Amino acid sequence: MFTATIHFEQHRECILRRLTAGADDPVPIEIEEVRDGSVTFVLRAGADADAFQRELEAADDVEHVDRLDETNLLVTKPSCGAYSAIYRNHGTLRRSNTIKGTHREYNVLIFRREDLKAIIEDLSSFGTVTLGKLEEFGKGREPSMTDRQRTVLAEALDRGYYEWPRRIKSAELAEALDISRATLQEHLRKAERTLLSAALDRDRGVSGRRTTPKRR
Repeated sequence: MFTATIHFEQHRECILRRLTAGADDPVPIEIEEVRDGSVTFVLRAGADADAFQRELEAADDVEHVDRLDETNLLVTKPSCGAYSAIYRNHGTLRRSNTIKGTHREYNVLIFRREDLKAIIEDLSSFGTVTLGKLEEFGKGREPSMTDRQRTVLAEALDRGYYEWPRRIKSAELAEALDISRATLQEHLRKAERTLLSAALDRDRGVSGRRTTPKRR
């Protein structure tokens, strides 16, 4: 199993491409669900949340926009192709991804190098792909997760949440676990962050060198 950073220049027209072209910094996106050609994600819009919301609500190809709080939007729209290319080639898109105009940075978990090759070939059909860091996942010390995070993550794996196409929606998984969707996503986000952070720390050899982003 590996984690890979993929830099992608999107050649297709897309609402997010237009929306973020003038942003001062790359805009973080946290993927919630990719299903049946549509993608649902949290757009960390920051100070641009009002402007982004107006443009998204006015766009014909955006299916749903929900204001989560002052700076974050929950958006459902047709996939422009990149997310589907990653998932149909057995990759799992991690939640820490960014977009700025045509440029996207994706952090992907893959099981085999062949899967990564297939993802890159698929993405290359409608954009320019550059592979960043590629590292083996799961070596060394056991990452520290809470028992609850392990339980939720195990249930997500067992019930097909990380498969493509997904066998269970996040809302259905949350109901099965008797927790809210927000709580489910928080447990998964923290568990995935722990696993990825541990992998990065092992690679660098000095855990203190990693800068941890501030949480909301």
